[in-house]
Amino acid sequence: MMHVQFETIHPFLDGNGRVGRLLITFFLMQRGRLSEPLLYLSAFIDAHKGDYYDLLQRVRTHGDWVPWIRFFLQGVTETATEAGQQSKELHRLREQYRNQLRDKPNALGLIDELFVNPYMTIGRGAKVLNKTHPTAKAAISVLEERKILKEISGRQWGRFYVCAPVLNALEKPFS
Repeated sequence: MMHVQFETIHPFLDGNGRVGRLLITFFLMQRGRLSEPLLYLSAFIDAHKGDYYDLLQRVRTHGDWVPWIRFFLQGVTETATEAGQQSKELHRLREQYRNQLRDKPNALGLIDELFVNPYMTIGRGAKVLNKTHPTAKAAISVLEERKILKEISGRQWGRFYVCAPVLNALEKPFS
């Protein structure tokens, strides 16, 4: 209801929807319904943009709240379900990688960081491990050999790596 009211009193095209969706997330956090801002309704709304605008307009012109609330709750349900599936996949990957790297402590030390940011450089690896660049490079080489990281820059100096399975799990639509 708050989102509809915001869109109605603040009907601008640029950035309005993002702010309105953020209000929902922050409201749920303030009320203790979310511990982190993890509700991402934008993908659902973008995928159902026609229904979204039609239902908003029906509330404005006819006071027809029930279809809007059903639509919105469907979005919350699908978004939360998808986030849960993504979380399970990320947890599965992390445990798989930890098991693969039990005998490689430096490489193991980089795993959790790949779930914070799936991109890695030798400099970042050295900071995470609090070790030298050669030690970080060796750890990254282990992750490359185990097909956890892939070099994507194509350079000899200043190489850039990605953990594609983590990135794919974050981008994968489960619904």
